[in-house]
Amino acid sequence: MLSVRCSTDRGVPHCDGVSRREFLKIGGLGLGGLSLSQLLRAEALAGRRPSNKSLIMIFLSGGPPHQDLVDLKPDAPVEVRGEFNPIATNVPGIEICELLPQLAQRTDRLAILRSIVGSEGRHAGFQCLTGRTNAQQPQGGWPALGSVVSKLQGPADPAVPPFASLIPKMKGAGWSDPGRPGFLGVGHSPFRTDGDGLSDMSLNGVTIDRLDERRGLLAQFDRFRRDADAAGLMAGLDDFQRQAFGILTSSKLAEALDLEREDRKTRDRYGYGSLEPAGYGDAGPLWNPYFLTARRLIEAGARVVTLAYGRWDWHGKPHGTTFENSRHHMPMLDQGVSALLDDLRERGLDKDTTVIVWGEFGRTPKINANGGRDHWPNVSCAMLAGGGLRTGQVIGATDRLAGEAADRPISFAEVFATLYHQLGIDAAQTTINDLHGRPQYLVDNQARPIAELL
Repeated sequence: MLSVRCSTDRGVPHCDGVSRREFLKIGGLGLGGLSLSQLLRAEALAGRRPSNKSLIMIFLSGGPPHQDLVDLKPDAPVEVRGEFNPIATNVPGIEICELLPQLAQRTDRLAILRSIVGSEGRHAGFQCLTGRTNAQQPQGGWPALGSVVSKLQGPADPAVPPFASLIPKMKGAGWSDPGRPGFLGVGHSPFRTDGDGLSDMSLNGVTIDRLDERRGLLAQFDRFRRDADAAGLMAGLDDFQRQAFGILTSSKLAEALDLEREDRKTRDRYGYGSLEPAGYGDAGPLWNPYFLTARRLIEAGARVVTLAYGRWDWHGKPHGTTFENSRHHMPMLDQGVSALLDDLRERGLDKDTTVIVWGEFGRTPKINANGGRDHWPNVSCAMLAGGGLRTGQVIGATDRLAGEAADRPISFAEVFATLYHQLGIDAAQTTINDLHGRPQYLVDNQARPIAELL
């Protein structure tokens, strides 16, 4: 047990040589006013396994129309089939929307899922980020996949957080969910690259030498707190400090976020767009530099990067029909994702980086009176690429109206078991303890990965 000497005299050292003034500095200033510490505090991470596998999740907030994207039905009645034609891809027998010509030439690098079922039908990223529904959550809530990976594998590089989010703040709170840590605690929250996240990287005038002095001071105080902490809540603080100081004292993360370091040709390949909300004003932007930033974060050492792209909730007038909005959104998505796939391959990152593109649900088979498609949780779609997956194929099928899964229904849990597998984690065998110490499996019903992809 640490021997602690305390005094109430002004200027006299307290608690193992820490003066009252320094003690108050710790409580009031912490790391010089930096909130990064609050985001990175973690429990001791037993059993971490090294891995260079990574994931980029592209969330199409609002629910993309699957039958206008990758599951067109040209022989369906006019009120179902929509305005677009399917085009051939570079894989014989596979067709996708004519607004996706670049992806059509890269379909050999895509796996298209046309029969995802089990959506709870909510306008939120929660199910796409966790693989779970909101029902019967444990205390603290289900953690996002990125938070689970942070817990199980930790950072690949001490200067780069394992879980990063490019999802901006939006008026639609469900869509702006970057992935919550749930019962794993705030130490496994994503690093957000919006204004708050970037401010965490500022030393606010504190020099590296002064920061190192504060680290030593904090270590003294925390040794005292750990010894006094019968509940064990301080466990893992040394690990959190190493991660926080690693990020703050390295330029690696800041450089990864600086797109000016990329040549203009690369940035032009991805395209640009606008940072303004795309649509009604309550969703994210069509901003293609997000795709480039995601690649740079993965290259720097992040394990999981999430981003939200556009506003795909198109019910029709007065905010534009499904088809008017598609003519704006789909070509931008086509350019951004195609550039990302090419860039990953050219840099040798494609075999270790899995990319998934999807939304929270599909859209109604029948076009409504306003020219839009409404919410349809019965079936939805996804595109996967990279990571060594077996691509150049379509898995699952819908009926002739694209309304129900007619063949090979795929659950969210199966998709997540696949994503965990790609990251080197066996979701059917691995558990993490909740706040009550009960082991929780990573996916419902110990679902297995999608065999056709492996």
